[in-house]
Amino acid sequence: QVQLAESGGGLVQAGGSLRLSCEASGEASGRTFSRYSMGWFRRPPVREFVAAIDWSDDSTVYADSVKGRFTISRDNAKNTVYLQMNSLKPEDSGVYYCAAQASEGPMSIWKEEYEWWGQGTQVTVSS
Repeated sequence: QVQLAESGGGLVQAGGSLRLSCEASGEASGRTFSRYSMGWFRRPPVREFVAAIDWSDDSTVYADSVKGRFTISRDNAKNTVYLQMNSLKPEDSGVYYCAAQASEGPMSIWKEEYEWWGQGTQVTVSS
């Protein structure tokens, strides 16, 4: 019922920047986008947590590997969540997914707590 579409991936040199976008449509049980905590994950070998933002107060949490380099934000008027990625490293390469939680609970770092996922966008960082 909730559809997510990522965009903004591509090829970039080490040290460069990219901004990923995730547009949401639809709703579940009458909830609108502003009531969903959102997260970003990436899949090099396995899917791993990157960043999340809470639905209630826009609090954020980041994986240690990206802290200080990546910034997650949201624009509820546009039903969009963003991931600004700076100082990119080759190890940041992978398929990036945005995801929405199934309830109005607080943001989570666990992929098991997210129900709706986008198709992913490829990010490749060259050295």
